[in-house]
Amino acid sequence: MYQNIPTKVLTGEVRLSYVNLITPRAQNQGDTPKYSVQLLIPKSDTATVQDILQSIEAAAVSAVNEKWGGVRPAIDFKSILHDGDGTKPDAGTPYAPECKGHWVLSATSERKPDVVHVSNINAPLAPNDIYSGMYARVTINFYGYKNRKIGVGCGLGNVLKTRDGEPLSGGASAASDFAGIGQAADTYGAAAPAVPVTPPAAAPGYGAPAGYGYPTAPAPATVQQTAYPVSINPITGMPM
Repeated sequence: MYQNIPTKVLTGEVRLSYVNLITPRAQNQGDTPKYSVQLLIPKSDTATVQDILQSIEAAAVSAVNEKWGGVRPAIDFKSILHDGDGTKPDAGTPYAPECKGHWVLSATSERKPDVVHVSNINAPLAPNDIYSGMYARVTINFYGYKNRKIGVGCGLGNVLKTRDGEPLSGGASAASDFAGIGQAADTYGAAAPAVPVTPPAAAPGYGAPAGYGYPTAPAPATVQQTAYPVSINPITGMPM
């Protein structure tokens, strides 16, 4: 019981999944768009779990006369609190890894919930600060319903963000992406260490390329030609 309302609960710290707190969405075509969130409640938080079970029962008792015509249906209303270590009731597949060790509870609302931070409950959080994976305390309210089905539903109240967590949308947080880089940022301004350069080998008989500090090879020696005697044609006067 929260604020003397038997059907209302203020949870302990829970993790939020499937967060849809910015814009309402319709689950199926033709449905009324709603805000929604999935609460991952640690099984160790027995106080919150007990409050939830008592509030579900209070909602069922109230709905017997208000919604169900004085007859309590033979339904396990507590089944809306799902075991994260088990399988999904609609698909029979295991819950995601983050659900292990938790109870899973979905809450919806046609009214936009207030989402604030524990450090300032008077200022709404920016949309970028609201995401699947963050931790929060949440107000929820249980109610009986009768439409196509009969049951107890969980209404979403307001959200008090307590701390950040690893996003569950498949991405990673900036802290995990850039771990260690911030502390070493000053090293990026330092000059890069000199890398020794090995000059290309000089071709035989030639000097090494300029600028590598090697002595210039001596110029090729001049070839001395040997003079041979020349015969002169006595008639023409030309060499023979």
